Order: sequence, then structure tokens, then C-alpha cells
Amino acid sequence: MKFVGALIVIWLIIGGVAAWQRGYFGGAPGSCAEAGTVAVTIVAGPLNYMGVNPQITCELPQPSQ
Repeated sequence: MKFVGALIVIWLIIGGVAAWQRGYFGGAPGSCAEAGTVAVTIVAGPLNYMGVNPQITCELPQPSQ
């Protein structure tokens, strides 16, 4: 159990470094979308260092005419 906890802490530290390299800690997020981007970078950031390069695409609904 201690090993899993240590692994999670190391994972989040690496994610924090990834977010710091992108300049996300320069100030408070201006919106929930920016805060979400920072959170996802911290959680998924280590994947980039492993060469996975995750990309998310989504199609937003178009407004009605």
C-alpha cells in the first residue's frame, strides 16, 4: 500500500512539473476551463514524458438558428 501511495505522489509531482513548464502557475486561473486544464495537465502530464502524447478532441454542439 505504501508503494502505491508513493507512486501516486511521484506521479503528481511529475505532473506538477509539467504544468509548471507550461507556465500554468503564474497566477490564479481566470475561469473554470483554465483550472480544468491545469488539473488535467497535472494528472496526465507524466504521460507526455513517457511518449504517449494524449490528445483530447471533442465536438461541441452548434447553437440553434
